[in-house]
Amino acid sequence: MGGCPANRAVPAVRRYNDAMSDHSDDARKARAAARRDWPVRKFRLGHEPGDDLSATTTAEERLAMMWPLAMEAWTLAGRPIPAAPSQTAAPLENLP
Repeated sequence: MGGCPANRAVPAVRRYNDAMSDHSDDARKARAAARRDWPVRKFRLGHEPGDDLSATTTAEERLAMMWPLAMEAWTLAGRPIPAAPSQTAAPLENLP
C-alpha cells in the first residue's frame, strides 16, 4: 500500500516520448519546425472551451490520444502494464 519505492528506476525502453530525449541542435530545430504548423487558439481566462472533444473527434481518435498518456502513467508508476483478459474486456461495438 505504500506506493512506489524511491529507488525504483523507470525503464527507458517504455517511454513513449523518446524523441524528446534527443537534445542535439538538429533535433531541436526539427521539433521546432514541426510545431510551426500547430493550431493555436487564445481564450480569455475563464472562457476556455470545455474538455468534451466528442463533437470534433471520433472515438477512435480519442482512444488514440489516451493511449500514450496511459503508457506514460504506468511507466512513471514503475509498474507493468496490466493485460486485460479478452473474456472480461468489453467489446467496443457494445459501448454506448
